[in-house]
Amino acid sequence: MRVTRDIDIAEECVQDAYAQALVAWPAQGVPNKPGAWLTAVARRKALDLLRRDAVLRRRLPLLVSDDVEAAPEITDEIPDDRLRLICTCCHPALAPDAQVALTLRLLCGLSTAEVARAFLVSEPTMAARITRAKKKIAAAGIPYRVPTASELPARVDAVLAVVHLVFTTGHTAPAGEDLVRADLTGRALDLARMLYLLVPGNPDVTGLLALILLTDARRNTRVDEAGALVLLADQDRTRWDRGEIDEGIALAREALRSRPPSRYALQAAIAAVHDEAPTWESTDWNELVALYGVLARMWHSPVVALNRAVAIGFARGPAAGLAALDALGDEPLLAGYGYLPAARADLLHRLGRDDEARTAYEEALLLTENGVERQFLAGRLAALTE
Repeated sequence: MRVTRDIDIAEECVQDAYAQALVAWPAQGVPNKPGAWLTAVARRKALDLLRRDAVLRRRLPLLVSDDVEAAPEITDEIPDDRLRLICTCCHPALAPDAQVALTLRLLCGLSTAEVARAFLVSEPTMAARITRAKKKIAAAGIPYRVPTASELPARVDAVLAVVHLVFTTGHTAPAGEDLVRADLTGRALDLARMLYLLVPGNPDVTGLLALILLTDARRNTRVDEAGALVLLADQDRTRWDRGEIDEGIALAREALRSRPPSRYALQAAIAAVHDEAPTWESTDWNELVALYGVLARMWHSPVVALNRAVAIGFARGPAAGLAALDALGDEPLLAGYGYLPAARADLLHRLGRDDEARTAYEEALLLTENGVERQFLAGRLAALTE
């Protein structure tokens, strides 16, 4: 981007570099520093492009300030290029949803469809949103530079939303044959740790790091040796990462001291309730219902309301849970969300209404693209049919 001064052109040059690597590396061997090789090739392609057409430079949006002193590269303050790019994409001139979408697309390599699923919107809607964000960068002349430490706090909210969505997308991949994308969960954890060091004392940052640790601690038990989904109720809790759990609980307590608690701190508290329960049966579902209630009041997310309804189903019985779920039936953001009919199917089955449960499982299958989850739902549906 520093060479081309345009996001789309930069993406094309990088893609060309990958294409060249696919041809060159099998014949010549993988270089000692693959990342540096790709960067050098992409840069050469960008320079060649600019040399071939000098007019192009005048027509491209100015994304980099030419005044080096006014826009220094503060490599000591922010040691990771990925974090720098997140902070750049999270410029205050962009709408918060555009900041998150653009960063997921450019930084993390998520497809437009995957980003759309993370936002619970259609793929065409998300494609248009990303395009508008790129145009806004060009029209506003947003500089592509490293933000100073004093600028970081103003961008923390958007950056945290990005890191959280990167983690949730990796925790349960929207599509594909693997349940977890460890590359994304690992990247999100690394970025959360960096933010914790860069913005010390921020309860939102602390809460997010706690949430990621407490959730990631259960990663190795979420599928069995055959790759099949294992529900939380059936996981071997002795295999959970106690180091991550202990660290996450300490951070959650630190984050919860702030009043009012941040949404990330509340989510971390919810994850801690699960992690601290020695067995599924000993889970404090009433506490979870209460925590989800506080979270729903401060963060109006339909997914939070869905999770609260599921918790009600365990705390007060399946009939109460089903009533809470049915109250969300008209929520447009959940219309294509496969977890809603899947949750209904489980509650209906627990109530002995298996015909309705089969229909709900069929609906959930239609809305689910992850192979591991589809296999699980198909197994539940087959068991009901038998």
